[in-house]
Amino acid sequence: GVEPLPGRIVMLEPRRIAARMAAARMAQTLGEKVGGRIGLSTRIDRLVSRETVIEVITDGLFTRRLLADPELIGVSAVIFDEIHERGLNADLGLALALEVQDALRDDLHILAMSATLDTEMMAKKLDAPVIESEGRQYPVDTRYLGRSRDRIEDQMVAAITKAHSETGGSILAFLPGAGEIRRVADRLDLPDTTLIAPLFGALSPKEQDAAVSPAPKGQRKVVLATDIAESALTIEGVSVVVDGGLARLPETDANGQTRLVTLRAARANVDQRRGRAGRLGPGLCYRLWDEAETRGLVASPRPEILSADLSGLLLTLAEWGERDPGNLTWLDTPPMGRIKTARALLASLGALSEDGSLTDKGHAMSRLPLAPRIAALITDTDNPCEKALAARIAALLGERGIGGNSEDLSDRLAGFERDNSQRAKTLRRQSESWSGGSKPSGKPAAILAKAWPDMIARKRPGTSASYVTVSGRAGQLDETSPLAKSDWLAIAEMVGSAKQARITLAAALTEKEALAANPPDIREDAKFDPSKGTFKARRLRAMGAIILSETPRPKPSAQAIKAAYLSHFEQEGFGPSGLEGAVQGFVNRVTALRQTLGSEWPDVSVQDYERNVQNWLTNIPSKLEPHHIVSALRSTLDWSLSQDLDRLAPLKAMLPSGRKANVDWLDERAPLIECRVQEVYGTRSHIMFAKGRLPATIQMLSPGGKPVATTQDLASFWGSGYADMAKDMRGRYPKHDWPEDPATAKPHAGLTKKRLSQQG
Repeated sequence: GVEPLPGRIVMLEPRRIAARMAAARMAQTLGEKVGGRIGLSTRIDRLVSRETVIEVITDGLFTRRLLADPELIGVSAVIFDEIHERGLNADLGLALALEVQDALRDDLHILAMSATLDTEMMAKKLDAPVIESEGRQYPVDTRYLGRSRDRIEDQMVAAITKAHSETGGSILAFLPGAGEIRRVADRLDLPDTTLIAPLFGALSPKEQDAAVSPAPKGQRKVVLATDIAESALTIEGVSVVVDGGLARLPETDANGQTRLVTLRAARANVDQRRGRAGRLGPGLCYRLWDEAETRGLVASPRPEILSADLSGLLLTLAEWGERDPGNLTWLDTPPMGRIKTARALLASLGALSEDGSLTDKGHAMSRLPLAPRIAALITDTDNPCEKALAARIAALLGERGIGGNSEDLSDRLAGFERDNSQRAKTLRRQSESWSGGSKPSGKPAAILAKAWPDMIARKRPGTSASYVTVSGRAGQLDETSPLAKSDWLAIAEMVGSAKQARITLAAALTEKEALAANPPDIREDAKFDPSKGTFKARRLRAMGAIILSETPRPKPSAQAIKAAYLSHFEQEGFGPSGLEGAVQGFVNRVTALRQTLGSEWPDVSVQDYERNVQNWLTNIPSKLEPHHIVSALRSTLDWSLSQDLDRLAPLKAMLPSGRKANVDWLDERAPLIECRVQEVYGTRSHIMFAKGRLPATIQMLSPGGKPVATTQDLASFWGSGYADMAKDMRGRYPKHDWPEDPATAKPHAGLTKKRLSQQG
């Protein structure tokens, strides 16, 4: 038999409902309740005893536990369930657990588990064997209904109605978000014997449990779910899945702004969804797309670590004592650009010092089980009553669906206080533990504005409900919202794209309160007009992107000119200013050397230089010329490569005639040299670059300046193509020099025979 492990097994689940259901299922198989041999720990629930052998825990809570107990005393094994979902908390928890295993606990067992796992990649990363289990899965018949131009809600209503009429079991339907779920629920017209049950993250545990419980005898159920029901859930009675094929995921841009985007679900996700129909018996899956589209789906969801806000991850690592994420083992290494953005955010919140170490405030923020921005609400005030109010706001922001649906933070807080559900009571107790237990009082708007001055917003002139934040992000309120009466807001939540963001939670501010929280500054602003090569400047009194007043300036300063150039290049690229050729030429030179000499030369592109222009174009004169661009680009190379560039990939080349000719690196035949035929007489050695490995393309011109021949091998050309060309040229240009043996003739700049004889 297998020797039992001496300590507890900790099993991570990506969602709270999945953790509760997994714990309940395992306890049921033992004939027990959760809290015995099978325990459960989430932010809301803790059902663990001395008898607990397997503790199911949410992955976010696991990192908190590691910080408190790096040795994981009493734990023998950690299981990362549904690892294919590649959530940020799971990736971070795995990286930290691997370091614990390597440095402190070589006896710690780590298991990564999923039904749709890239086992080859995972086994290589973890240096671990693969264990496969067929499990118990019944056959599922798949029917493709095709994709229409109708809204997903209309497609889903039609598909569910069809499935309901063609089948007899309960139905699980997958939609991207809560809004679509509510609209489908409103539009479905099914018999009274069919229950319609929403299932998404913002619902209370009681509502979620009701959705996954069996339908009453004699009734059917239609569960309308987000991807929360994709894995780790078995919904009793479900034998039919209707899949809309979409997923809604958070995406953070380069400036740290997070929005939700709706995408086609990955193949691993739709396979998981399909499998829900075959958990208890043979099932049926309706897909709202064409079968051919399935082959075009990405294999697995994009790891959250590649597109998420990494400020929480960086704060955890700083508390862990690791300033460089690159020192840990990751399934996917956190992108350096996002680490840089996260570090800047933490510094702006006062959590990190200049050397990257945690400040006292950073330690206080790290001890709170909240995202850094939300934690800053609590740590930014010393007044006990205001701190208590900040903790209430933090609890509300950290838990979806609490306090109602109002956009007004004051209304939402009042709803939170009235809520007598177990979840609300637990959250209120947690908030009291974060703040010290004082009675909450103060102005919610003032607390938000102080902690998040970049999210202060002013109504756009001439609009009724459109706002712009200090950070430059635009947001829209419903015109009927009472908040739309206020010219100033402190925004707590916005969802949607940067151009069409919707303000979902805010508090009204007065202008006086806004200016006190984020005092305006006086600055100069200029815009570059590439068509005229001129600048339009103005003096601004502004609060970030919010312009309070402005006056024109006849002549911009050097600093304003630099900012205008950089802003123009970031938005429009180098094309409109006529400088793209300089950048492309540099890129082509470096690329040619990389392809010829090897990877010591960097992999570069015009797009990369446009995106990172702030990092390399630092010295900008008032009149920016191509040679300034090339000089700045050279500084991005290692010193030795910079010194070698002009020697190995020159801009000019010495011809046998003694003239220095331009080398064209933009032509598709690059490196290209144009010259008269006579300028390369007298040599069998071709013009070569890159240590003699890269031949120049020589385009020979007639005395009239027209191309007559092209070669990358002069010796070969003299012995073959030259004769036919010379025969034609002697007829058209008889006064010029067309020797029988050009390889031994004297090179010159295309002189006539008479001029040559006069020179002797």
